Amino acid sequence: MGAAPVWSVDPRTGKPREQVAVEATAEEVDRAVRAAEAARTALGDRGARAALLRTAADLLDESARHVIEAADAETALGPVRLTGELARTTAQLRAFADVVDEGSFLDVRIDHADPSRTPPWPDLRRWKIPLGVVAVYAASNFPLAFSVPGGDTASALAAGCPVVVKAHPDHPATSELCAALLRTAARRSGLPEDVVVLVHGFEAGVELVGHPLVAAAGFTGSVRGGRALFDAAAARPVPIPFHGELGSLNPVVITEAAAAERAEAIGSGLAGSMTLGEGQFCTKPGFVLAPAGDAGDRLLKSLTAAVSETDPGVMLDHRMRDAFVAGVGERAGLEGVESPVTPGACGDHGVSAGFLTVAARRLAEEGPHDLLLEECFGPVTVVARYDGTDEIEAVLARLPGNLTATLHVSEEEAQGAAAELLASLTGLAGRVLVDGWPTGVAVAPAQHHGGPYPATTSTSTSVGATAIERWLRPVTYQSAPSALLPPELRDDNPLGLPRRVDGHPEALRR
Repeated sequence: MGAAPVWSVDPRTGKPREQVAVEATAEEVDRAVRAAEAARTALGDRGARAALLRTAADLLDESARHVIEAADAETALGPVRLTGELARTTAQLRAFADVVDEGSFLDVRIDHADPSRTPPWPDLRRWKIPLGVVAVYAASNFPLAFSVPGGDTASALAAGCPVVVKAHPDHPATSELCAALLRTAARRSGLPEDVVVLVHGFEAGVELVGHPLVAAAGFTGSVRGGRALFDAAAARPVPIPFHGELGSLNPVVITEAAAAERAEAIGSGLAGSMTLGEGQFCTKPGFVLAPAGDAGDRLLKSLTAAVSETDPGVMLDHRMRDAFVAGVGERAGLEGVESPVTPGACGDHGVSAGFLTVAARRLAEEGPHDLLLEECFGPVTVVARYDGTDEIEAVLARLPGNLTATLHVSEEEAQGAAAELLASLTGLAGRVLVDGWPTGVAVAPAQHHGGPYPATTSTSTSVGATAIERWLRPVTYQSAPSALLPPELRDDNPLGLPRRVDGHPEALRR
């Protein structure tokens, strides 16, 4: 049976545009992985890795017009949004090049032999080495920053791991274009092109996670798809790390005092965050605990006005649009759920934004309203009206893990009175915000984009400098002669790396 063609689909019309690729067979996936494995040794040169990342960023910038046109044609995200996403993508490629140059990600630790200790210490030298070929599963909602040239690819290459990317079916042409640019960057940096290989197709993704030469995987997508791959990774004869981002509700708690102090600003801010990108951000605030009473009423009035003024838009594809419309309808049909602004289908291809409200007490115990505690992908949020802090805590205790959790407090509460509530949210998420909105993830060294399951399947981040740690493993050499050690672990430190020696930063010993 021959391989099936892959078509680019226009999300504005739902019609196929052109054949852009072919779904990979099992044999082709095997060849792709083996080609990447063969390129692995060349990535041991840290200088070449840094050059690859910077050259890739330069080529993407030089091809910006073509990349943005291709991505917009396939996703309908628009040139403004995609221009910003491309800038983020190239910035993180360059940031990881800096990480490679600086070298602290190797986490070099040297403890010299000390016979006076009980028991005696031998000479121990520890660092981190790359795992091997990494499988990257591209995301639907970020055709650049979380896809072929995105953070998983950038961090894996920075770690010294070749990458096989499974393209997302919503943007195959964009994936082909970006993969070609990355492979050109490799060649110009003196590396084999196969440090980055692209495959297409659902079955290819299944074959990829099971391939014996694949050492780890990174995924961004749905709970259902991610969990299936996670289970497959664990069920292999040799299980591998699977770093999956699956789904997140991103709860927001607004105290009564905060609503009384600035209800209008909070309402309009919530509207802007939950409708950004047609509600297709993984950090969209999908669930809000807001007070009952006058202050909460003012907040909802502001939210209603702002959401009502939001223009309809187009989602990434018709499958997601249909799921959004069905999900909203199912939630709106629950007893006690109201829809001040009804979200749903708009014309043949668009969607309109809106929100639902419900009494928080209905969510304090298990029941049919648990559906409101599940992510609904698209421009909708659920506002649960609480009556007292006991109801806040009861609902928070039932929430799953999240990428983010947000707390809005009054000026007085910010002086310490809200600490207990902030601690409750800390147990739910990997990034906790105060008086802000979760959409927008800064690519910074201290960033953490991850959280308790089902937000992610590991404790790692997929954004920021420490994302590189996912693709490394530690190795310690004991009593090894200096001539046999890698340069990074020798006493004279010929590469000038930041290291800890005998428990102290090496610079303190000079």
